[in-house]
This record gives sequence, C-alpha cells and structure tokens, in this order.
Amino acid sequence: MVKGGLIHPEILSALSLCGHGDQVLIADGNYPLDSETGDARKVYLGLTAGVPDVPQVLEALLQTVAVEKAVVMRPPEGEPVPEIFSEFSRLLGGMELEETGRWEFYQACAEPKVRLAISTGEHRTFANILLTIGVA
Repeated sequence: MVKGGLIHPEILSALSLCGHGDQVLIADGNYPLDSETGDARKVYLGLTAGVPDVPQVLEALLQTVAVEKAVVMRPPEGEPVPEIFSEFSRLLGGMELEETGRWEFYQACAEPKVRLAISTGEHRTFANILLTIGVA
C-alpha cells in the first residue's frame, strides 16, 4: 500500500516512467487536453468546478518528483498577470516561471516528451503549468 501524499495509481505509474527532461502538464478545466497533448497519458481529475485546483495537484506532484523548469501560458497583451502564477512560483520554491504565448504553449504540450497530462477542476483561466522533471 502506498503511504504518502500522492496516491493516484495512474499518475504514480506515469511518473515512474519519467526521466530527467520529461514533462508533465497540469491543466485547468478549460484546457483542450484531448486535442492538445499528443500521446501523453491523460488523467481527468476534475470533480466539480474548482476541485481539485491546479495548485493542489502541483503540491502533490512535488512530493514525488523534482522539477527543474516550469512554463506557463502568458495571457494576451493588456491582460493582467494571473495571480495563480505567484502561487505556482511559491510552491516551486521561488522558481522563475517561463512564459510563452497560447499557441506556443499548446505546441509544447503536444511534444513527445510530455509524458503525462492532468486535467483538473480548476476554473481560473491561464492556470496551466508545464513542468520539466529534474534530477532527484
């Protein structure tokens, strides 16, 4: 029996196959997961609006894997920086987030190195984060 923070069997299985440089997407409930994540293993966690949210899933993943890089989807010109970005950075120990445009983010998430894509119940927009697995 698994004892610890992360207990979801599909997520644990996918993470066990990841190596240095592989990537994991944690997406909000608005993200087109099926069409924009290529061959990544897809896990749908959304139960209700806001449950679970992306930071909850990120926190659970960080108990299991090391992260060396994080990319977020930049909002269009003129829109404010989403508050959730500071929450991501805080959970990642102050790591600076790399920002990319919407279409570049979608393209990055469809690459073969994205091994796991997790859809959440997150209702905030631009609450997507692409993590690069680091060395333990």
